[in-house]
Amino acid sequence: MTARSKITDALITELKKINGKTIYSTNIFNNVFKGIKFWDSINDYPAVYIAAGSETREYLPGDFKWGYINITARVFVKEEDPQARLEKILEDIETVLDLNNNLSYDSGQQIVEIRILSIQTDEGILTPYGAGEILFQVRYDL
Repeated sequence: MTARSKITDALITELKKINGKTIYSTNIFNNVFKGIKFWDSINDYPAVYIAAGSETREYLPGDFKWGYINITARVFVKEEDPQARLEKILEDIETVLDLNNNLSYDSGQQIVEIRILSIQTDEGILTPYGAGEILFQVRYDL
């Protein structure tokens, strides 16, 4: 299994902890999955889909290099007020990312930094459905 897969799996495990208790304001009922889904394939709401995108390297002296992976978390809801629900779920996802800047993804390997690059929603045009996404970058030691 590659670092990309292991990092994505570790993040999914952490996102499944969004259960409406303690620091989280929403419950996503373990509906966090790897990959991309289309609207007509989603049956349970809310749903979060995590997909790894482009990956780059930064080469430094002494044969040291960083790996950077862009990851997208897409959130789908179906509610009377989907935008309010989306905002709360996106905020909870941001909390998970903030708490896991040093997340271990393999024995001895860990993420060094998670940077949120953008957060956006459909702005209500899909009501009663709602879609939002967080694009973030994960930096890890190769």
